[in-house]
Amino acid sequence: MLDPISLSAVSAVTTVLGAVGSGMANEAGKWAWESTGGFVRRIAGREVPAPTTPGELDDVARLMVDQFRRNPRLAASWTAFAARMNGGAHGAGGGAAFGAGRPSLPVPTRFFTDRKEALKALDREASRRADGTPRLALVHGAEGMGTSELAVHWGTRQAGRFPDGQLHTDLGASSGPDGVREPGAVLRDLLRQLGLPAEEMPTSAAHLGEYFRRCVADRKLLIILDHAHSAAQVRPLLTSAPAVFMIVVARNPFPGLDAVRVPVGPLTDKDAVRLLTKLLDKPALAEARATLPSVLARCGGSPYALRAAAPRLTVPASGRTADADPVRGAAEDTYRLLEPATARLYRLMAVRAWPAVDAASAAHVTGTTPAEAAAHLEKLAAVLLLECNTTADGPARYHYRAAVRRHAEAVAVQVDGIAGCSAAMARMLNRYVDLSTSAAHQALPESWRVPAPSTTRRGRTYESRGEALDALIAESGNLVQAVHCAEESGDPQSAVRICRSLWPLQLKAGHHEMLLPALRIGARLADTHWPGTAESGALYEQLAHTLTELRRWEEAETEALAAARAEEAAGHRRGHASAAEFLGLLRLRQWRWQEAYACFDEAGSILDTMLPTDEGTADVPRARALLERHRGRALRGQGRFDDSRGRLETALRYFRDHGDTYNTARTLTDLAETWLDTSETRAARPLIEEAITTLDGQSAEYHVAYLRGMRERCAADERRDTD
Repeated sequence: MLDPISLSAVSAVTTVLGAVGSGMANEAGKWAWESTGGFVRRIAGREVPAPTTPGELDDVARLMVDQFRRNPRLAASWTAFAARMNGGAHGAGGGAAFGAGRPSLPVPTRFFTDRKEALKALDREASRRADGTPRLALVHGAEGMGTSELAVHWGTRQAGRFPDGQLHTDLGASSGPDGVREPGAVLRDLLRQLGLPAEEMPTSAAHLGEYFRRCVADRKLLIILDHAHSAAQVRPLLTSAPAVFMIVVARNPFPGLDAVRVPVGPLTDKDAVRLLTKLLDKPALAEARATLPSVLARCGGSPYALRAAAPRLTVPASGRTADADPVRGAAEDTYRLLEPATARLYRLMAVRAWPAVDAASAAHVTGTTPAEAAAHLEKLAAVLLLECNTTADGPARYHYRAAVRRHAEAVAVQVDGIAGCSAAMARMLNRYVDLSTSAAHQALPESWRVPAPSTTRRGRTYESRGEALDALIAESGNLVQAVHCAEESGDPQSAVRICRSLWPLQLKAGHHEMLLPALRIGARLADTHWPGTAESGALYEQLAHTLTELRRWEEAETEALAAARAEEAAGHRRGHASAAEFLGLLRLRQWRWQEAYACFDEAGSILDTMLPTDEGTADVPRARALLERHRGRALRGQGRFDDSRGRLETALRYFRDHGDTYNTARTLTDLAETWLDTSETRAARPLIEEAITTLDGQSAEYHVAYLRGMRERCAADERRDTD
């Protein structure tokens, strides 16, 4: 039993509350959070708002410990409840169960020259005696000088030092206009590389950073943070774990980061010739004796420029003045040797900074076949004008180096003109509008939220819902970039249609940090151009959903209320009811049970006014059943268990009768929770067993893990009662 007067008691309660709160990335985690809120209300004897900050967590813990002091039975009850939450949350955000496999770095280039002093500096920092400060090096140098390659080469050579793996993530690989990734998205990428499924990651950025540091605390890891922009971007990612070494790669030695500086400058002429000799051979280099001095001058000691120049070493110089930027100069020299069709693709695909380019999109922009576009892309990659993305499967995808893309964009303006560039961008936007609406409709065909595809321009047909969702996931970065592009191009309709098509990604794949900027744009454009419409309401509600999942509840409430106002003004009853329902779901997260119930009642009243001709009428019976389930959850939070079961059983009958196995299992779980809240494990046990059986073969691993934790706790309680 907890000691109700000790500080450790407050700390213990805070730990449980924090652990449950950080594990809401899946349905099981949300159940645990609601259960905890209901239990806190019963202990306090009143409704207690859900804590959102560390200080609020401590306040709730102190309130509970004060109640334990007055009634020791409550302390015993809390101890049993906390044990149930720990068991139920296992596999639902409560533990770091990493997948098999040791993460590794990208494949380094075969030939690497010089950099001895830089390598020694990394050796020294990596082997420095642990003193509680992060092992951290800042490798910096101009683009094309091989900073990223240096970090990867060192890590590959030192693989034995890091038996738990080597992680690499690109801080500049953003789908937004500023090219900077948010820390939350970077942390999720690192955790995925460690084998942690997205469903087990905390939802809020603050919890995510704490969770990442716990996960790596006892591991021997190398972490390379490539293309960093600032100390502010890097600081949330740092750890002082004694066996973790982090290498930050940046263009400039920005201030504000307490790291060992490792400068990477131009190669000397001697080392440049040594690199060219490795890339070619001595006879080939001898043939280029006449052109070699001008090549070295144009390359300026840049390993990238030297690699790009190697195949054309014997070609006489063009007579142009050497470019101050060796990468841009190398791109210009290579571009001049391209065939016209390849050169056109190189230019037009660079008009926008798309995160990934494939043959299908390139064909759409250039008016060629996918096979022809694929051949052009391969040629551009062969001469280093494109970089091939690392992918385990699927079609080849490419991206530009930043300086190379700037060169290609500038040439496009000169050769194709503003009109040609704008037309290319418009074709790409049309491509992503068609792709997103088609894939979203096939991923969620029953959803009235997803816009119908164009009857004149249809995307490809997918074999399954899963394949359609995978297509949206693969293109998510490009879709976000397309929204930015549409806004800047003065095409709000395309921006809004793409944003509406992001709903399956929000609902089934998360990616909330990545999608948030695009959803903000979509809601703003819809409200500006189509205020008081169903379009505006839908975008506000999508934005509210993502803000809720990120635990930014005050912002989510503002957007949810805006959604309700827009839907009501539009006379869109189904959307208005959905907005009221969503506000109720937000209230459940906030442990505001009575307000949640009122919201669900309001949603039901709106459904009562729907006409047979209204959009979404066919969905009304299912919507009513869901509202009954939600009312049951709100009543349970208030401690009205008999009323709660009545509502839940009504919902359960509908879902069973209509073969809705997923919602059947969810409602069975809710019912089991109401029985466990009153320690009636024998009534809960068959409901848990039925829910597990119902979910068999439905890829609901986290829900099943949660149910098994509940079952184990029931068995333990029954054994204790028997003894």
